[in-house]
Amino acid sequence: MMRNSIKLVLCGLLLLCSLGIIQICEALGKDHPLFVFGDSIYDVGNNNYINTTTISQANFPPYGQTFFRFPTGRFSDGRVIPDFIAEYAKLPLILPYLYPGIKDFVKGVNFASGGAGVLDTTFPGYVVTLRRQVNYFKEMERSLRKKLGTSKTKKLLSKAVYLIAIGSGDYDAFDPKSNSLYQSYTTQQYVDLVIGNMTSFIEEIYKTGGRKFSVLNIGPIDHLPAVQEAIISHYRTPAWMEQFKQFIGLHNEKLPKALQNLAQKFKGLLYSHTDFHTAISNIIHHPTKYGMKEVKSGCCGSGAFRGKSSCGGMRGIKEYELCENPEEHVFFDANHGTDRIYKFVAEMMWTGTSNITTPINLNSLFYM
Repeated sequence: MMRNSIKLVLCGLLLLCSLGIIQICEALGKDHPLFVFGDSIYDVGNNNYINTTTISQANFPPYGQTFFRFPTGRFSDGRVIPDFIAEYAKLPLILPYLYPGIKDFVKGVNFASGGAGVLDTTFPGYVVTLRRQVNYFKEMERSLRKKLGTSKTKKLLSKAVYLIAIGSGDYDAFDPKSNSLYQSYTTQQYVDLVIGNMTSFIEEIYKTGGRKFSVLNIGPIDHLPAVQEAIISHYRTPAWMEQFKQFIGLHNEKLPKALQNLAQKFKGLLYSHTDFHTAISNIIHHPTKYGMKEVKSGCCGSGAFRGKSSCGGMRGIKEYELCENPEEHVFFDANHGTDRIYKFVAEMMWTGTSNITTPINLNSLFYM
């Protein structure tokens, strides 16, 4: 009887959270760190500190111009999704793990790396791979245990929320013209490989102490200015585009099922899955509904649709164009969204309804 009463009280508090009763949520959410894994839509500057090419960096103007007023390494004119999630959770901005001198991890840390994929074979040597990100997490866990002790560290990690957004790079790297993987796997097998590796890494985080996971699927990559420009310039073929779309469709179909299986397999594992693909597609197909004006061209770049990765003039093409108002654009550069778009996605993650975020939104996940 007592156990049922506790469950009813907890459900009531979570309902109040979902309705926006902030004071209750803040009390419930005290000491819930945020740990971030993924690629460029989550990277807050880790790639600033690795030996890579400027293709995988955004540490020069005009990146960061509308919010920070200077480049931070974020692939945006301002913030990226984890920045907004931290704000909603009443946390400070979460620093990149490779930031020099960082020692305090009790509020969380960001391991994401622009260009990273799930597989070790995706752009090796130029990114912090997901495997390396998880290894960094384990390294951090050992540091916390030395500082806080095993019991407090275990409690901290179990309360934390783990943001994960990765996978598109694995399919971009799967090029039949140059990649031997094309000869080794069918479309189905390759997607199973990516999903299987992703869930294995989630299992590793779970075994280290993580319990609450927020996972994005892959967005409508075929609408990126870079992809559209590549088709027009014949760098990519229509057949490649169709293959790419097949990959993304199958990945997005399998991912929620894989997360559901994990939740059934591992006691206490909770997750929130956000349909990034549908969220962005809705804006692209109904821009005026969301106050957007430009859904095809990037704000910063050159070539058709400003789809050449020349933003900032640091990638071999010195001349580039820059729009006057990034807020009117879905895409800031050839491959990444604007501050405004990332805020929209973060809102969908935080309070999104069941057609976008399932089985619970991130707001509820944080305070469970």
